[in-house]
Amino acid sequence: MGFSVSGSAAIIFAGMIIAFGMWHTAASNSFEAVSEAQTDRSDAALNEKNTAVVIDSASTADGDLTVEATNTGSTPLSLNETDLLTDNEYRDGWQGNVQIDGSQAQTDLWLPGETITITVTGSTPQRVKLTTETGVSDSKVVS
Repeated sequence: MGFSVSGSAAIIFAGMIIAFGMWHTAASNSFEAVSEAQTDRSDAALNEKNTAVVIDSASTADGDLTVEATNTGSTPLSLNETDLLTDNEYRDGWQGNVQIDGSQAQTDLWLPGETITITVTGSTPQRVKLTTETGVSDSKVVS
């Protein structure tokens, strides 16, 4: 066996080691990304299962809508990530006018067991819906 055969075998062997190293890195990164995505999805599903809201009352008086809702789940919710729909129309800006357990909200956190009171001026809808950041919602006919 001459030098050219030994040299070419060494080059092929080195190339195989480099190729395996590149394949292993790519496979490892892909597996890690999939594993992390599965963990994130499991966490999101758990948050969804632990989230529950109930609209206690929805009424109109003098052209204003008042909605009282309670976080009956075990997950803290963000008011900024909670959506209010009146007659299937998205309402925005209501978060700044919310009372939590009877006092003006100082934060956007809506903790488990707390009741919020939402007042929307100039609105007399027939139906309201409150949807959380996890997609859990409740709706009520306005009385």
